[in-house]
Amino acid sequence: MSSRVRVVVAKPGLDGHDRGAKVVARALRDAGMEVIYTGLHQTPEQIVETAIQEDADAVGLSVLSGAHMTLFRRVLELLGERDARDIVVFGGGIIPNADLPELERLGVAKIFTPGATTQSIVEWVRQNVAQPVA
Repeated sequence: MSSRVRVVVAKPGLDGHDRGAKVVARALRDAGMEVIYTGLHQTPEQIVETAIQEDADAVGLSVLSGAHMTLFRRVLELLGERDARDIVVFGGGIIPNADLPELERLGVAKIFTPGATTQSIVEWVRQNVAQPVA
């Protein structure tokens, strides 16, 4: 019997707009996944700690503040330091196309830009986040 995919949805940094993160969290939950939403103004350290404590399969970061390079990089560094690189990191927000190759090089699995549908996000998570076996 397999257990449900566990996804931490997080709003790192000082950005105070979380409607998109909440919509994605609800879509993932409605698709049968376990979702842990961390709330606003989370540090990379708090996000990684939550992901490890919750035994998450993935972390979805929502960044609208322009600090995406710093925040994604730090989350990935911390996951590496905690020997938790098996946690898939994906995200979305206002992220310039020019930054996508560098984010991919850092280890971000997928970035959803404005206009992505919740269905496309759900399908991507289903296809790219391994379902653990209980």
